[in-house]
Amino acid sequence: MADGKGKAAIWDVDGTLVDTAELHFQAWQAICREQGRDFNRADFAATFGQRNPDIIRKLFGDRFNAEEIAALGDRKEVLYRAAASNGVDLLPGVRALVEDLHRAGFAQAIGSSAPHANLELILRLTEIAGFFEVVVGSEDTQRGKPDPQVFLTAAERLGVPASRCVVFEDAVAGVQAARAGGMKCVAVRCVGHHSEEGLRKAGAGLVVETLEQISANTLGKLLA
Repeated sequence: MADGKGKAAIWDVDGTLVDTAELHFQAWQAICREQGRDFNRADFAATFGQRNPDIIRKLFGDRFNAEEIAALGDRKEVLYRAAASNGVDLLPGVRALVEDLHRAGFAQAIGSSAPHANLELILRLTEIAGFFEVVVGSEDTQRGKPDPQVFLTAAERLGVPASRCVVFEDAVAGVQAARAGGMKCVAVRCVGHHSEEGLRKAGAGLVVETLEQISANTLGKLLA
């Protein structure tokens, strides 16, 4: 059994714990349709994982003021949560790994650009909320990935040095954020948004197809 004392695992959510990308796509598509703009797969690929204000500015330029941007972002998340409430499944290997890390003594946190209401819904639906000591969402940060703020905030709240943290990510920007924060990163390709080569170039210490391939011992060796 790995000794996880003094070490931490910080989890991104979409594409890592669960795959709700299609629900996000449909919600953004509905918002853009309401505003008279098309939203296609290329738009989604270029913005997925970013903070809502940044996405809205990329999609609409300076059309909306800060208050209107916040309202549009809130509307999008209401649509997303309504769809997600119908049921969400953990990706392969997630539950076993979360449990294994817990048994090994790793502290665990969520580090996501999503709002807390989304994160709490996902954790409740998948029945894994009890494994996470800290949840960091969009309300806790001012800068989005590839800035490391979200992961550094999670590490600080856990009381674990960045050098003793491993981040689970599926996106190039998230891997870059982990590395910029001085953390190791495991990149997961299960949902297939990014190539193995791209994730390695971004700084992933390990790239896996699913989390079924690793254990707490794997993370212990990565941090050694």
